[in-house]
Amino acid sequence: MDIIGKRRLWMSISAIVILAGLISILFQGMNLGIDFAGGTIIEFTFDKAVTNDQIRGTLDEFGLTKAPKIQQTENGVLIRMEELPASKITAIEDKIEAKFSGKMQRTEKVGGTIGKELRNKAFWALLLAALAIVAYISMRFEFRFAIAAILALLHDVLIVLGIFSLLQVEINSPFVAALLTIVGYSINDTIVIFDRIREKMRLAKKETFAQLNNEAIVETLPRSINTSLTTLLPVLAILFLGGTTIQNFMLALLIGVLSGTYSSIFVASPILVEWDERR
Repeated sequence: MDIIGKRRLWMSISAIVILAGLISILFQGMNLGIDFAGGTIIEFTFDKAVTNDQIRGTLDEFGLTKAPKIQQTENGVLIRMEELPASKITAIEDKIEAKFSGKMQRTEKVGGTIGKELRNKAFWALLLAALAIVAYISMRFEFRFAIAAILALLHDVLIVLGIFSLLQVEINSPFVAALLTIVGYSINDTIVIFDRIREKMRLAKKETFAQLNNEAIVETLPRSINTSLTTLLPVLAILFLGGTTIQNFMLALLIGVLSGTYSSIFVASPILVEWDERR
């Protein structure tokens, strides 16, 4: 298997997917939940079916400046709205409960300032994780290995963000936890391959650096695939059988595991080889 020899093909595939995501982020933006954008969430359950249009018609009576997002749940609806005063939230709850014989299950309210603070903390969490990874891999391997690993992780993060933007899936605070989990998963798989490359570099006689990388990838390929498959099984089970509150988190993990496996095999080592050949 000549994986390294076809590295331009793998990089082109990654570039196309990332570019599509970046275009979506630029024109569509991200669907930020109230954790980051601020706002109000109210969840109701009903004894009989109530449509989104019926809920939206009732909410129109309160003169909201932004259109609410209404999502059907198993027994009711989940309403996401702009940040509202407590008095208006209470009035909406009373109106919907009386009109549709519903029962309010929960209300969450996050101010815009808190949302901005959460966005900043999420950014710094990812940045500090990346710096720690660079320091660790630089000490254990070489600096070029650290850069290749970080670019592979950036590849994974951009793909997850891009797909979430394309699908307009809501991004909330658990999404940040999913990103950090993806970073840890992906770097672990990459380091396994890097370890094999380092072993081969010590024993190499006539092989080129590209050949060493290709041999290391092929030898660790069964391990990478088996690890990914065993990880995907519970992720898929929870995604389809778990509750709606955890679905976005599991979707991010699903995309991240697939992307992380791909980047460990087809992105990280090819970047190393490109670096070596251009020196």
